[in-house]
Amino acid sequence: MLLAALGGCATSKPVATVGQPAPELAGTTIDSKAVSLSGLRGHPVLVNFWGSWCVPCQREFPLLLATYGAHHQADGFEILGVLWNDSPAPARDFMARYGATWPSLPDPDGSAKATYRAVAPPQSYFIDRTGVILSRQIGELTAADLDRQLAAILR
Repeated sequence: MLLAALGGCATSKPVATVGQPAPELAGTTIDSKAVSLSGLRGHPVLVNFWGSWCVPCQREFPLLLATYGAHHQADGFEILGVLWNDSPAPARDFMARYGATWPSLPDPDGSAKATYRAVAPPQSYFIDRTGVILSRQIGELTAADLDRQLAAILR
């Protein structure tokens, strides 16, 4: 199960806000591995809400893959995917076709979408090494968008 936000009652759970620490995302990935956003602290992170069925997500995916390849080893860049109305099997197949290796979490109850106020896929959050959300983008990333926002979190 995905734990989208930790602590407090339903009315006091943190929500993702630019300029604030990113709420926790934790759970078991589509590949049955444990992952948490807090475990990625110290790394620049892109949290990407996506679905294998989503055409803009499909167009954006090669750009994410190239960026991950260019910056994962060199800069410690991480991507944490969160499925948007998608099942693990088709998402796993989609990622395998591209050779993508970053973790993706299912969100069967929509708690991550609610915490991150995600309105439509793809939606991306750029989180710096200290765990603070520096920016959010609703919609497909272009190379220029990604370069600009990545530069801020790679510092």
